[in-house]
Amino acid sequence: MTRRFLLWLVLLPVFAAPSAPQRPYVVLVSLDGFRYDYAERYGAPNLLALAKAGASGELIPSFPSITFPNHISIVTGLYPEHHGIVANSFFDPARNQEYSMGHSASDGSWYRAKPLWVLAEEQNVKAAAMFWPTSDAEIDGVRPSYWYRYDGKVPDEERVAHVLEWLKLPEKERPHFITLYFSDVDSAGHEFGPESSETAQAVRRVDGLIGGLWRQLQELSLPVNLVVISDHGMQSVQGFVNLSDYADLSHVRVENGGTFALLYTPDAVIADQTYRALKDKSPKFDVYRRSETPPAWHYSDNARIGDLVVIAREPTTLVTVTPTGNQEKGRHGYDPAQFRTMHAIFYAAGPNIGAGIRLSPFENVEIVPFLARILGLNVPVGLDGSGKPLDRALR
Repeated sequence: MTRRFLLWLVLLPVFAAPSAPQRPYVVLVSLDGFRYDYAERYGAPNLLALAKAGASGELIPSFPSITFPNHISIVTGLYPEHHGIVANSFFDPARNQEYSMGHSASDGSWYRAKPLWVLAEEQNVKAAAMFWPTSDAEIDGVRPSYWYRYDGKVPDEERVAHVLEWLKLPEKERPHFITLYFSDVDSAGHEFGPESSETAQAVRRVDGLIGGLWRQLQELSLPVNLVVISDHGMQSVQGFVNLSDYADLSHVRVENGGTFALLYTPDAVIADQTYRALKDKSPKFDVYRRSETPPAWHYSDNARIGDLVVIAREPTTLVTVTPTGNQEKGRHGYDPAQFRTMHAIFYAAGPNIGAGIRLSPFENVEIVPFLARILGLNVPVGLDGSGKPLDRALR
């Protein structure tokens, strides 16, 4: 046996059994209410730097363009009619109960779809949630490995610190999918309006948080992809329309979202009477039977939507009683096809993301297939998103 042959035997295991590539990490950040044009409008240098380092695009929210339905669409890949959270508050005729994001969010029995953190845990990939709508609920008997019950008083800097702590855990304990949530921009937009100096300050504040997080992620020497999105935009509003001036709503259950309203009627006769009383009575709003809502809304195949849907067609607020006191100066929930101000953001950078890619506007149901490909996860069949609009973003 020659010396060269012995050397070949020694080196063979090294070349024959290369180590498996490390599974990437994803940190998904939501900047609630961050409108598609805020970064350029108010100066968000860190988000704009992410766009140059990675991929960016205009994100189209699902209808209605409000917080809970869209956050859940983002992590399930399903439209609200399919994942079941059709508004921030709604009535379920089958349960004879009302859902409200204020008191029902942690009750997993309301949720009909598995968010990405559940899919990850089921496939033996640890996940963590530093807040996200529904992340403090047990869904199908599963929670993220690490999570906190939502508390809006937790300082933003503390939220970032928790994310970094999780990524510094030993490898076997470290989560590969992490969510992070900030509400600053949404709160400012509602109270002061999207054109206010207060909203501009909130934009720059969260941009600073993103910049600090990105720098610290890069120092970890881990293959971390940072994805920053928002759930919807914001529109300046003035005045109100009182639906009770047009129809007798005394026998109708109204779940009012401010820019749209879900009407639940006791029978077909009252449903028809209410519809006729509201239809074509004002250019400021429109009314649809649930079965006749615009196809682009994907908002008909669920009894939780109610019998009738009323939508504001002008930047105003729908009410059923005359309001008193100060009114919100900014709102969302309008039809994203009519109000571009409802459109949201998408920025992503990291080892699995190409650089300098500007994507065409795409729907937020496309995000789950995209993230699942990065994380190496299988997703259920029948999602509303395919991920194809994001193919160009993948390295």
